[in-house]
Amino acid sequence: MMYHQFVPRPYEQKRRAEQQEATRERIIDATIELHRTIGPTATTVSEIAKRAGVGRVTVYRHFPDEPTLSRACSGKYMTLHPLPDPASWEGIEAPDERLRVALRETYAYHRANEPMFRHVLADARDHPVLTPYHEHWRRAADVLTAPFGRRGKERRLLEAGIALALSFDAWRGLVGEGLSDRDAAELMIRLATCA
Repeated sequence: MMYHQFVPRPYEQKRRAEQQEATRERIIDATIELHRTIGPTATTVSEIAKRAGVGRVTVYRHFPDEPTLSRACSGKYMTLHPLPDPASWEGIEAPDERLRVALRETYAYHRANEPMFRHVLADARDHPVLTPYHEHWRRAADVLTAPFGRRGKERRLLEAGIALALSFDAWRGLVGEGLSDRDAAELMIRLATCA
């Protein structure tokens, strides 16, 4: 008697790969939504599985550990919600106007993504997956400090003021005090440039 090993046909392999990718995306989407609504600390694998319509084992099969899942979620979220581009501000020569445009774009970004960053920064501010986020804002502060032409201690103070002005926490505190995004930006321009 002769036995034949079953070899999946190419279209079956393709269909299976598509189904696995769809499952992976459902898991990522479920995790993003949980991080946005309840935060990373309160998010459990059981809740991710439930929201994604899969079992816990399936979650672990696609994402064997928390860092792998966090990187996938962060990557997708940042692709769908890209940070403001500091390179676009470099064409604005007047330092105050460059800072004004940057803060308006930054505050619009903070407002649009407030639920996510409120939870994520509260739960995982120092998590390695947020390193690119923090580096982005440091680079942005450099771009905004450069045209002022300050040196030494004056530059360090200005850069610290601008870094504070760009921060999600500063924006949230100012709008929490009833300021509009525009008024918050104007106040932070004055404070940062006075340094």
